[in-house]
Amino acid sequence: MKMTQAIALALLLGGAATAHAEQPLQRTDLVRSDIDAPGHEAVQVRVDFAPGVLAPKHAHPGEEIAFVLEGTLEYRLDGRESVTLKAGQSLFIPSGLVHSARNVGSGKASELATYVVRKGEALVVPAK
Repeated sequence: MKMTQAIALALLLGGAATAHAEQPLQRTDLVRSDIDAPGHEAVQVRVDFAPGVLAPKHAHPGEEIAFVLEGTLEYRLDGRESVTLKAGQSLFIPSGLVHSARNVGSGKASELATYVVRKGEALVVPAK
């Protein structure tokens, strides 16, 4: 990831891979690898949310599969009804679809986000 993309991602979501546990929103990069689809890569990230914390509206240059590891997260996808997921449930988010996620539970919530995205583009694009 380019340095400017990494800084923008950290500012948007409140923390980078080296963030401390006390931060309200922490992203930890787990895997980034080229795939057989030309010009694309797979990226896997763990996102930890403190109670009540919102990951603001954004999109990705490819598909996302969000799997809730613990807690309860509410996902708001533009043009669709909101979806609330608990640990063990997952959600497919199409390429470019603006969305947000909020921890609506009383404790910490975490998701495993897996992306198949266009290589060389910012992973997270803030929504206007």
